[in-house]
Amino acid sequence: MEWETVIGLEIHAQLSTKSKLFSGSSTAYGSEPNTQANVVDLAMPGVLPVLNTDAVRKAVMFGLAIDAEVPDISVFARKNYFYPDLPQGYQISQFDKPIVGLGHLDIELENGETKRIGVTRAHLEQDAGKSLHEDFAGQTGVDLNRSGTPLLEIVSEPDLSNAKEAVAYMRKIHTLVQFLGICDGNMQEGSFRCDANVSVRPKGQAKLGTRAELKNINSFKFVERGINIEVERQIDLIEAGGTVVQETRLFDPDKDETRSMRSKEEANDYRYFPDPDLLPVAITQELRDSVRAELPELPEIKKQRFIDQFELSEFDAGVLTSSRASSDYFEIVALATGEAKLSANWVNGELASHLNKAELDFADSKVTPEQLTSLIKRITDNTISGSTAKAVFEAIWNGEGDTDQIIEAKGLKKITDTGAIEAIIDGIIEANPGQYEQYRSGKDKLFGFFVGQTMKASKGQADPAEVNRLLKSKLDA
Repeated sequence: MEWETVIGLEIHAQLSTKSKLFSGSSTAYGSEPNTQANVVDLAMPGVLPVLNTDAVRKAVMFGLAIDAEVPDISVFARKNYFYPDLPQGYQISQFDKPIVGLGHLDIELENGETKRIGVTRAHLEQDAGKSLHEDFAGQTGVDLNRSGTPLLEIVSEPDLSNAKEAVAYMRKIHTLVQFLGICDGNMQEGSFRCDANVSVRPKGQAKLGTRAELKNINSFKFVERGINIEVERQIDLIEAGGTVVQETRLFDPDKDETRSMRSKEEANDYRYFPDPDLLPVAITQELRDSVRAELPELPEIKKQRFIDQFELSEFDAGVLTSSRASSDYFEIVALATGEAKLSANWVNGELASHLNKAELDFADSKVTPEQLTSLIKRITDNTISGSTAKAVFEAIWNGEGDTDQIIEAKGLKKITDTGAIEAIIDGIIEANPGQYEQYRSGKDKLFGFFVGQTMKASKGQADPAEVNRLLKSKLDA
């Protein structure tokens, strides 16, 4: 039997506000446990939540960016369940009147086609704390620093058909929230994570299969692996005569398996009701217009502008606009040098390679846009060759100075003096009489040998164009 997969994602993006959703506590990452939780976060008797208006603006901005409905009235609700790291005994979230309604996002498929993915809703909610099981002699500790941190939960329609589409959609959301400046997208710190609802059904069947939810996945690689493993598990189970049950499962990347965590709750299990301590939020047209005026250039628009303005390929423009930091970095260099294609090659090539190895983002690059600009200028004004430039880049990355300092200190300036290059070539021909005679007898491919030997003898500093011209003249004389 042929099977098809149906996937929907619930993405949790931590909003980059300085304080929590309903209290003035800091949201800074990495503090000592329970040092960023005040009486509101601890749910002390008699305290009341106060809504963070910056979180509201950031949620509205997301809604406008995905062309979604942003209703006039949004209501907070209490989602009732008990966890040790949930001090109130309920989570303040949204249910039937979320701050963002129906919207959509287009993703690019591997075959080059575009697919539209519906966004059902995006709602504001507070995060829970964190249970800590290590180093407590069999007991569990609770850190409430995250309790009350503002989250925007972005819920997709079940429009995703395989794991690769799910990753493409998740990456698109990840890029978007960073461009908007509403979330830093740091998956290692838990600022961006997702739950994947996965089901299978016989191909052509209209009715959806029973879904399982993979909880709290915080990497693109794990999303793809987890979904594929869960799809395989469900198909094997059904074909063996079993039944898929609706439940929440965890993906274990070490064992490459998903395992049951708990039965999946329905909305009525949470006994949602409007939070009596919070008034409905009025989203005025004035607020929408104000937020719309703050919208930055969105990724797809910037990508097309890079293609039109800088005459870049669709691939180069796509890579450069995969994050706001990389696109900003490139644009500074391209405008300062007037060499868009060369700038793109360096940003997507040498710089990206060093950043990946060091596990750094563009914003934390050890080579600034200004330093890369000066390096490219020295290539284009013929001071250094392209191969020498890589050695200069390495030195800048290692903190040895700026471009001109390194070129001077290491004696890397390109040799353009014709007489000096001729002397090197004469020495190469004299040292390789056999290859010279073979070339003269018709083995033209040996020309590359003489070019290589000349560049090696000049330590890569000879002007390649001049080397080729002079070699051609001397070898063919």
